[in-house]
Amino acid sequence: MKLWKRNAVVAAIVLFVCVAVYLNWSYNKESGTADAGKTLGQAALVGGQTSDPLLTGKNSAPSASPAPTGTEPAGEDGQSGAPSKGSSYFDSARLNRQQARDSALSLLQQAAGTEDADQTMKDEANASIQTMASLTVSEAQIENLVTAKGYTDCVAFIGDNSVSVVVSNNGAALTDADVAKIAEIVTDETGMAASQIKIIEATE
Repeated sequence: MKLWKRNAVVAAIVLFVCVAVYLNWSYNKESGTADAGKTLGQAALVGGQTSDPLLTGKNSAPSASPAPTGTEPAGEDGQSGAPSKGSSYFDSARLNRQQARDSALSLLQQAAGTEDADQTMKDEANASIQTMASLTVSEAQIENLVTAKGYTDCVAFIGDNSVSVVVSNNGAALTDADVAKIAEIVTDETGMAASQIKIIEATE
């Protein structure tokens, strides 16, 4: 029984961490092959992605990729590889993010609620639950503040040492000022440095 409980906690934490790193891994992989563009402060503006792990389940001052122009390779849905700004994209991203968190939360609650679980196990599980709750609140706050600035839509994901934010600007390319404005919101909410922030520009 104790082995099962420990495995449940480990599985929950691994799942939680994987969701965090998948997003950044995918964008880092794609941006590494993109043509170098202008540097937008310290936050990285990433465009022209070919996949989105929030939909598929899968730090210095970087140079920014140019905004998608409509000539990028099409994805599996026949659209441009960059994330679409349509509400279906953002709704799906938020849903997948929540489902991943819910799965981890369920395992953690089972481990913490088992009668013969030792106190260390309960403390670890409860700490992880509190962390997920805090991240969820911060992500929602970032999204609300970004859209309050006039951007069409936004979805944020906070990992252990980085934050990724997908932003739709009603089809318009994000400028240096936009990136700085969004990065400031993220920094204020999370305390992370601008070099830990990735801003992904959603396209039409």
